[in-house]
Amino acid sequence: MSAYPDRPGGTTPRERLDRLRATASRHALLPLRIFLGVTFVYAGLDKLTDPAFLADTGTGSLGETMRGVRDSSAVPWLVDLALHSPTGFGYAIALGELAVGIGTLLGLFARVAALGGALISLSLWLTVSWQVTPYYLGNDLAYLMAWLPLLLAGAPTLSADRLLAERRRTP
Repeated sequence: MSAYPDRPGGTTPRERLDRLRATASRHALLPLRIFLGVTFVYAGLDKLTDPAFLADTGTGSLGETMRGVRDSSAVPWLVDLALHSPTGFGYAIALGELAVGIGTLLGLFARVAALGGALISLSLWLTVSWQVTPYYLGNDLAYLMAWLPLLLAGAPTLSADRLLAERRRTP
C-alpha cells in the first residue's frame, strides 16, 4: 500500500520534483544541440549555394575576406593556407559545417561532430573574427564555447549514439 494513496503514483511532491529535475538534467543539452546543429547545417548550405562565397575574388568571396583579415589574424599562416585555394577552402568549410551540423542534430558521433564544430569555430575566431573589438562582439568565440559541453558530454539522449550504445549492450 502506498504511503500517499491520494497522490498520483503515490509519490510525494519532493519525489516528483526530483524526477522532474532528473529528466531536465538528461535533456539539458538538447536545446544547445539543436541550435548548433541547425545553425551549422544552415551555414554550410548557405555557403554551398552562394557562388560569390566560393569564388576566388570579388565582393563576398572567401578569397577577398581572407585577404582583408590576413594582417590582423592571430594565425596568418592559416589565412595563407586558405589563400592557396580559396574555392577549395570554401568547400571544405561548407562541407565541414554541414557534416558537423548533421552529426550534431542526429547525435551521430556527437563528440566527433562537437570537436569538428569547435575546431571550425576556433579557426574562424583566430582568423576572421580575431580583430573584432571588444572580443565579445564576435560570435565565433561564443560558438567555440558552446561546443565544449557537447564535446565533454556527447549526446546522451534522443541520439543515434544512444541507440547504438543500447544495441551494443543487448545480447
